[in-house]
Parts: sequence; structure tokens; C-alpha cells
Amino acid sequence: MSSLDTEKAVRQRYSGAALERETALCCPVDYDAKYLQVIPAEVIERDYGCGDPSKHVRRGETVLDLGSGGGKICFIASQVVGPEGNVIGVDMNDDMLSLARRSKAEVSKSIGYDNVTFHKGKIQDLAIDRDAVEQYLKENPVTDDVTLRGLESFLADMRIENPMIPDESVDVVVSNCVLNLVDSSEKEILFDEIFRVLRPGGRAVISDIVSDVEVPEELQADPELWSGCISGAFEQSAFLEAFVQAGFVDIRIESLQPHPWQVVAGIAFRSATVIAYRPHLISEGEGVIEQTQEYLLTRDATRRVYRGPFKYVVDDDGRMYTRGETCEDALAHAAERESIADHFAVYDDVTGEESSAISPGLPTMGDGCCSSGDCC
Repeated sequence: MSSLDTEKAVRQRYSGAALERETALCCPVDYDAKYLQVIPAEVIERDYGCGDPSKHVRRGETVLDLGSGGGKICFIASQVVGPEGNVIGVDMNDDMLSLARRSKAEVSKSIGYDNVTFHKGKIQDLAIDRDAVEQYLKENPVTDDVTLRGLESFLADMRIENPMIPDESVDVVVSNCVLNLVDSSEKEILFDEIFRVLRPGGRAVISDIVSDVEVPEELQADPELWSGCISGAFEQSAFLEAFVQAGFVDIRIESLQPHPWQVVAGIAFRSATVIAYRPHLISEGEGVIEQTQEYLLTRDATRRVYRGPFKYVVDDDGRMYTRGETCEDALAHAAERESIADHFAVYDDVTGEESSAISPGLPTMGDGCCSSGDCC
């Protein structure tokens, strides 16, 4: 199928699904019930996800939901980030957007604040606000070459001066079973866009459908299978590689459905949630050290050592951490990244501190676990 055929198949299927629930479009997902209480039943019934990326959202963050549909993930995230955070939903389907927008007031009233915005746009082209384009065309219909060039100029200016989602403006990008719906020819651009809008140190949390082998062309040509989250599914390793090619680091499979959601033509399809980070560059001395989280641990007089269980591990930048060996300065700095910090033991660095006058070279007893009279 061409890109236009793909978009048409997806638009038609999900427009119908916005009006009447279609169970074939979703995997069973358990959401935190406390966040569902304020969401209209119609939104919950018209949700077609395969995971819950919202559980990885934090208070105060700016969240972007790609393919936000009826708004369920956005409305959950809005409660998690709180009034100091912001949530942005992007979708191309008018019926889904209508459902989300008319439900927003009810949710905002229930939680006591309004921090959600819904935009019409393609998730593989987050610079162009389709609502703004439609309004421009109403006022400036394209009838000849002059008006066509006017439209082209309008779009170019929007990309540069007023993009729908600006560069480096989002803390976390989430998506729930939508990336597979984008035409294969545009998937590379899609990942580049996710990378573009994330702040350095930001992360992508993507739940989507993966297959155990590459989907053959004959299945990709089936519009029903494509719109049903089958034909456009990523092969599992290719899904991770797409993040690598876009520049992400510290990529991990957070969850993988143990049993197939569907088996089509002998190919198993299951849901997966992947977390990946945009590198954070911090200058230190004459060099630049990559950080993959801006939520760094406090820099203090501590040292870090890789816990194991492996003899050694190598990160995405080629740095090797050997089990039991204390990390040197650059390695220790890299090990502060929140995405890998749990793999390291942390201990105080007392090098250079004055020794006890009573017992040179031995630590003095203090208020810790080994104070006078106690035994470690």
C-alpha cells in the first residue's frame, strides 16, 4: 500500500471505532483504577491500547502523547503530572479528537485544573498544526500557482517560527499502540521527530505491537491487517534498532507480553513497552560527557562500582564497567545516569580526609551503625 492508502485505511477504521467499540483493536491492559474514576466512560470504552506508558510519567513533567485518540492516556497523565505539569495530545482522526476535546472539560472540572491540550497533526510531522492549516485554507483557498506558493510559504514559516511541537520542549514522549499504524516509508522520520521534540535527557516510553519475524509484504498490503495493528508491526529487534538509529541511548524493553496477542500466518504478534533516552550533553573540563537523564543523582563525594551479575558490561557509548571495580571519574559520572544507576553500588570517597589522631589510617567512630559499644 502507498502512504495515502495506509492513512485512509487507518482513518476509516478508527473513525468507526470512535463511534462504536471495536474489541479487535486492543490488548487487555490493567490501568490504575484511581486515575480512571474521573474519565468519561465513553473515553475508556473507545481506548485501543496495548500497554500503559502513563505509569512512567512523573509529577511536573511536560508529556506528549502520540496518537492520543480519545484522550485516555492524556487524562491519566494529567493527574500524574499535576497542575504544574502539561500534557499534549496529537492525533489526526477528527472523530477521536472530537471525543477527546469534548471530554476535557469534564475531566478538568473533576481534578480542579486544566493542563491538557489536543492538537490535530501527524505524529511523523510534529511541526505542522493541521487545525491551523485548515483554517488558513478556509481563508486562503488554493486556486492557482500564486495561492499554492502562499500555502507553501505558510507551512515553511510554521516549521521554523511556530512549530506545533517545538524542538527540545518535552520531558517524555508516550505512545500506546500507534507507531505501527504509520506507513513504513515514514517510520524513520517518526523516530527522528520523537528525538527532536525531547529535551536533552528526556525519554520516550513507547508501547506498541512487535512481531517475532519481519512481516512479509503480502500482509503489509492488507489494509484491514494494517489498520488492525498487524501489518505495520515492528519486528522485535528492528523496533529497538529504530531508537538506536534516531540517536537514543540506554534503550531497554520494559515489558514484553509473554503470550501472543494474535498469531497471523504463523507470525506471533505481542505488545512491548520500550524506554529510551535522548542523550544529555554536559561540559566537564575540556571534554563533553554524555548524560542520559537530567534527573541526575546529587554529585557528592561518592564512588560507584558495578554490582554484577555479569563479569562486565558495555554501554551504548562503548564504556566498559567491570564487576567489582570502582569506576574512574568519567565512568562514575556516566554511572550517575538514572537509567543505569541501579546497577551500581555507591559508597563514600574518604580519600584525602584526615586520619584519626588516635588510630592513624582508621576511621573514627561516629553516629553510624558502628558507634561506640556496637558491633558491625
